[in-house]
Amino acid sequence: MPAYTLLTVIAVVTVVLVELLWLRTGIFSSAQYWLTMIIVWGFQIPVDGWLTKLSAPIVIYSDSAILGVRLPWDIPIEDFGFGFSMVTLTIMLWLRLEPRRKQSEDLAR
Repeated sequence: MPAYTLLTVIAVVTVVLVELLWLRTGIFSSAQYWLTMIIVWGFQIPVDGWLTKLSAPIVIYSDSAILGVRLPWDIPIEDFGFGFSMVTLTIMLWLRLEPRRKQSEDLAR
């Protein structure tokens, strides 16, 4: 399995397991989360597509590092998994740490 593909799969599986087994924020059952992901993808697709377009790429991936499956505008499929993992983990940690932040603010008053 290509390196970027393997790392992406590891990232996606790890983030899902962190949510299901440890953080348990309930994010995957939240309409707000899925709306957020649609918004993220709405920006990711044109920007990533522009950066990776095969006609004039700014970011070049080694053919040996990716599967070679490219969806709209030549975006490597791995970029979607990486983006999912990064955004999802950030939101999960934010949700998990929010009560602590509020508690700290209350104590500071």
